[in-house]
Amino acid sequence: MSAPGWGVHDDGGPPADPLALARAWLPDDADPDRPRVTLSTVGTDGYPDARTVLLSAFDDSGFAFHTSAASRKVAELAAVPRATLTVLWPDWTRQLVVRGDVVADSPERSAAAWGARSEYLRRLAWANTDELAALDLARRLEAWAAQQVPGQADSWVGYRVQPREMTFWAAHPEAPSRRVQYTRSPDGWTWRYRAG
Repeated sequence: MSAPGWGVHDDGGPPADPLALARAWLPDDADPDRPRVTLSTVGTDGYPDARTVLLSAFDDSGFAFHTSAASRKVAELAAVPRATLTVLWPDWTRQLVVRGDVVADSPERSAAAWGARSEYLRRLAWANTDELAALDLARRLEAWAAQQVPGQADSWVGYRVQPREMTFWAAHPEAPSRRVQYTRSPDGWTWRYRAG
């Protein structure tokens, strides 16, 4: 994931639109190397909850991820439809945090995300159940080998985080790290620098 264009430590101020900066930081949706992101939600017990998911897509309508309808995260989003996504670059020099409201993804976009998934992830969508996880390794391997993928899993659902706040963080080898935090209001986006 390269970062062409404006950098957090550059002089002159960031772009007015944080989505433009996110497009410069994130790979194109057609890139098979999708970023893994930490999805944070409010647990049904009131405590924060987090897990790693694949960022399926990103555009002006938000940041998409897909999962099983039976998952804990879906129940949490039904109760409190807000989430945070954290993208950490492998070299630990950049991070993007997106906070916002969560809406269901369209069936068309969910179908496109399903089509872009690897065969392994499609099989996992069909087979990944608590019952399978409880089996011993030999029986799990047997069930996995027998798993068929007849099409999109019935449990496959998608969501989009529509950003209200986006924070871009970057390290610097010779200076303190720094963040640029964008906040959305009815009048558009405003930004400010924050300590790293």
